[in-house]
Amino acid sequence: MKAKTAKFLLEKVLGWHMTPGEDRLPEEKRIIFLFAPHTSIWDAVVGYLYFCGIGGRLRVMIKKEAFFWPLGWLLRKCGAFPIDRSNSQSLMVSLIHELRDEQECYLAICPEGTRKAVRRWKTGYHTIALQTGLSVYLSHMDYKKKEVGYGKKFDLTENAREDTNRIQKIYGEMHLTALRPKGYTTE
Repeated sequence: MKAKTAKFLLEKVLGWHMTPGEDRLPEEKRIIFLFAPHTSIWDAVVGYLYFCGIGGRLRVMIKKEAFFWPLGWLLRKCGAFPIDRSNSQSLMVSLIHELRDEQECYLAICPEGTRKAVRRWKTGYHTIALQTGLSVYLSHMDYKKKEVGYGKKFDLTENAREDTNRIQKIYGEMHLTALRPKGYTTE
């Protein structure tokens, strides 16, 4: 989708706006965008339009069960690829090998791992980032403000759980409103 079309749909049709200063891609070309909150399939629509609107070709991991005809074709066309959640170790290894060699890569990951409220966010993004050299940005969407942005760069340490706990705290301090507020928690 062309940037102008995506931006028009996001802003004029859906009524969203981009966080000031985040209306074009960061200078870096290899990034994992953590995206929260994630409580609805509409989050993917808003996120997709946002990243297309700022000129990015976003890659997204989606459970393999969603790749049925004709939705699977559409998801692949939009940059999604199926994941088998029953074999996360195999998924991680193949994903790391694929991403290591890409010159330009924008990968979106929802650290919650599901659209339901979870207290302990997933740490897979951490392994992917450290093994591939991708930077991590704390992206967000706020349904109350109708605002979406890619957020600040987050420097990782070697401790995935501590980093994820700090990230959850940062998101908590942002006071974001999810489409389904009961499905989102940072505590």
